[in-house]
Amino acid sequence: MVITRTPLRISFTGSGTDLPAYYERDFGAVLSTTVDKYLYVTVKTHSPLFGEAIRLNYSESERVQQVDQLKHPIARETLRLFDIREHLYISTVADLPGFSGLGSSSSFAVGLLHAVHLLLGQRPTPAQLAEEAARIEIEILRRPIGKQDHYAAAFGGMNLFRFNKDGKTDVIPVRLGRKKQEALFDHLLFFHTGLSHDSGSVLSEQQAKIGARLEVLASMRDQVFTLREMLEKGMDFEALGRLIDEGWRMKRRLASTVSNGHIDQWYERGLNAGAYGGKLLGAGGGGFFMFVVPPMRQESVRAALSELTEVPMGYGDDGSKVIFSC
Repeated sequence: MVITRTPLRISFTGSGTDLPAYYERDFGAVLSTTVDKYLYVTVKTHSPLFGEAIRLNYSESERVQQVDQLKHPIARETLRLFDIREHLYISTVADLPGFSGLGSSSSFAVGLLHAVHLLLGQRPTPAQLAEEAARIEIEILRRPIGKQDHYAAAFGGMNLFRFNKDGKTDVIPVRLGRKKQEALFDHLLFFHTGLSHDSGSVLSEQQAKIGARLEVLASMRDQVFTLREMLEKGMDFEALGRLIDEGWRMKRRLASTVSNGHIDQWYERGLNAGAYGGKLLGAGGGGFFMFVVPPMRQESVRAALSELTEVPMGYGDDGSKVIFSC
């Protein structure tokens, strides 16, 4: 049996430039960090006495005799990559629900790949896990997503990811030190909107409009390098909030489904209550808000957004890791 723990992530800026339709024209870049919220995957050999070859538990439960019979697309295509002869039991649980803009589907892909590799006695590198997971979701399942989530889940920590025209990805760690990490998260508030986050529909529209949005995407990509310098040289949180606000306003121009009236109203209420800036995490349309707020104004922002659910989050150092193996 193998149990993996794979982190969820928050992305500060550059999202959208990790789509192949963009970085194959011009390089893309994203700056993100993993957080202390995780997705856990258990994979173990399964006794034939149970009557099924594969049992898969997630929000549903599947019991099948062959891999091709699995309905869960990531699980099905992941197992197809391996020559597995044993019966398998697979289960997954997470600290936060899916469709929240935290990259959970990619974390599941990375965590499942990691667990199966280990079960077969193989020790994959983070880059291998990221590329295999991206191949499953982007090339095999043809989901209109980018590669940032797979790399964040596999490597962990705060990183600048550069997506090159040749398809290769550079991983550039952003090293803040413990005190700066704590100061950063002391200025971040996270609220779940309660709205379902359908990244597929948002990103499909965004991808179709990329040719007309190249200038906006280039500006969002360039923000990544400004933000890295800002974080590494000092901690001007008002400037950080303004930059993230600018990025969010640009992102809303990428697709009509990135925001809506409810989201815009909540966002303006957060700003009026004292936030320096913020954004929806992930592709948009729902999920989590992230606001940059000085500590003395946080109670005011909480009161202004009292109908939303606040979820505290902290910095997460680790990428996907094995927490149990026997």
